[in-house]
Amino acid sequence: MINLSIRRIALCILFLGVTQLPVLAQGPGNGGPQPGATNAPIDGGASLLLAGGVALGLRRLRRRQA
Repeated sequence: MINLSIRRIALCILFLGVTQLPVLAQGPGNGGPQPGATNAPIDGGASLLLAGGVALGLRRLRRRQA
């Protein structure tokens, strides 16, 4: 029981350590978009959400008819 707890704690510490490394390695960035910038990548995400909604609707319609 104690051995299992030690393994779980060690695994949690290892996981947290590995996930924090990329956060510490990032630079300061460029400060965000410039004033007047209109470049917003909305189309890619919106089309995927729309396709998912259509697929879900078709699935529910097929289940209702069967």
